Amino acid sequence: MSITMIVDTLWVVLAAVLVFFMNLGFGAVESGFARSKNTVNILSKNFIVFAVSSLGFMLLGWGLMFGGDNPIVGTKELFILGNSNLDFYKDTLTSDVPFWGKFFFQLVFCGTAATIVSGAVAERVKYISFIVFSFVLTLIIYPIVGHWIWGGGWLANLGFLDFAGDTVVHSVGGWAALAGAIILGPRYGKYDKDGKPKAIPGHSMSLAFIGLFILWLGWFGFNPGSTMSFQNPGDVVHIVVTTNTAAIAAVLTATATSWIFIGKPDLGMTINGCLAGLVGITGSCAYVSVGSSLIIGAIAGVIVVFAVLFFDRIKVDDPVGATSVHLVCGVFGTLCVGLFAQEGVTSLSTVNGLFFGGGFSLLGAEILGIIAVGIFTFASSSLVWFLLKETIGIRVSLEEEIQGLDIGEHGNSAYPDFAIVAPIMATGNGTTDKAAAISIVETLEPSSGTVTPKVAIPVVNKARPGAKMTKVTIITNQEKFAGLQSALDKIGITGLTVTNVLGYGMQKGHTEYYRGVPVKTRLLPKVQVDIVVCKIPTQVLVDTVKKALYTGNMGDGKIFIYDVENVIRISTGEEGYDALQDKENE
Repeated sequence: MSITMIVDTLWVVLAAVLVFFMNLGFGAVESGFARSKNTVNILSKNFIVFAVSSLGFMLLGWGLMFGGDNPIVGTKELFILGNSNLDFYKDTLTSDVPFWGKFFFQLVFCGTAATIVSGAVAERVKYISFIVFSFVLTLIIYPIVGHWIWGGGWLANLGFLDFAGDTVVHSVGGWAALAGAIILGPRYGKYDKDGKPKAIPGHSMSLAFIGLFILWLGWFGFNPGSTMSFQNPGDVVHIVVTTNTAAIAAVLTATATSWIFIGKPDLGMTINGCLAGLVGITGSCAYVSVGSSLIIGAIAGVIVVFAVLFFDRIKVDDPVGATSVHLVCGVFGTLCVGLFAQEGVTSLSTVNGLFFGGGFSLLGAEILGIIAVGIFTFASSSLVWFLLKETIGIRVSLEEEIQGLDIGEHGNSAYPDFAIVAPIMATGNGTTDKAAAISIVETLEPSSGTVTPKVAIPVVNKARPGAKMTKVTIITNQEKFAGLQSALDKIGITGLTVTNVLGYGMQKGHTEYYRGVPVKTRLLPKVQVDIVVCKIPTQVLVDTVKKALYTGNMGDGKIFIYDVENVIRISTGEEGYDALQDKENE
């Protein structure tokens, strides 16, 4: 085994692993942009889609993509499982990497194309329908397009170039996503009676942000790894820099564009902008200069903002912007090959685009490829979606959509903060019976050092005539809680119940923007502090609270005062005044 084979194989496997890791990024971005009630569903789709796509590509996809010289589709050695004649593929892509290394690298690219679809159909697609569609996409549709471009097919013969998959991966995934979003229709509540789009904010921008950086990292396997060799490190590092340069340029222009046209630097638009830059450079990363990559990324960052707004306007509901990022910027990135390609920037770049004296030859091939792939992928994907709609159905019920797909499709929640787990009764044969609600007192033995209420030592409560108990509820801004707590400590208040709440009052809320659509937020985050006092005079407490919170501005808060009939300390049985004290006999 030569050192060349070892180095190239390690490089290809490392790059493939980085692309595989992008599945986590897609799942995080998509779930962050969606509502919490659909988190389990979205994570499940992004999880299972890689398994489904892997199976489809392994069973038939690889063979259709690389099986021979037929210009339309592979026809030779289609089935690689159990095939003892894999030497047929020895010179496919590269001769320096063993077959299964090349297969795995192409497999993770196939999985990426399928994952793109998930975001566009999120929050209303049936789980089983998505699985079936993903299988067909990776079994047949994606491999056919891949054969045209990377498998020696007719587009490759015409001079079409797509280094790392602007058309093969991103446009294919984008066209399939667009077909699904159109046939599914928009989410319930996305448009008002006049057809005007309404914002449906995602539940976690933090999660989306984390996902973005995972995807950014993975792209350094996606693009540079497509060299399939590390024998020319200069080519690899050039691609690394063009990839990163396009991303940073798009971050800046997407932020600026949303700031100018929306009024605020929308984080969601910035995230999509970064992805747009990464997609936009994917097809040309080995063929353009670093300066050109800066221009490509800058334009992609602007395009994606308007693409998101455009699809919202024409009622194509895409919760994460997958069509804007992958389809629109995938098409744009393919055009950039024909415009910005520059002979000699790497050893892989052998032809000039329009802007560098190459004329319309390369650009014409790129445009033809865009049209052909678009028609084929959109038509075939639409057919699959339509057949699924007419057979098993593709959309969940309205009731299930409102409740959330986590419960309806999976029977569990991503954030079960208030879930009550009932004990499970064991039958005589050792199996479990249906869950039954059983009293904790009846079924659980007391822990060591405790006694049940039935045998507890009686507590004698002292009579305290006139000991009035008062509940004081304070609602104020969250940032003022620390100062309030410090002031309460000084007057001897040691018992608090603190709750984060939402309130609507004189402040009237404010306007936010989510992907360019205004959201009127009337409920503002507040903190609610509940205190019951007896020993400490109520007026002393009220004066302390007012002093701690007063600024003279709207939002200082309110104080509510209630009479309390009784208080019972469960652990001892003490009542009234005694139940409120920290020490006995106080």
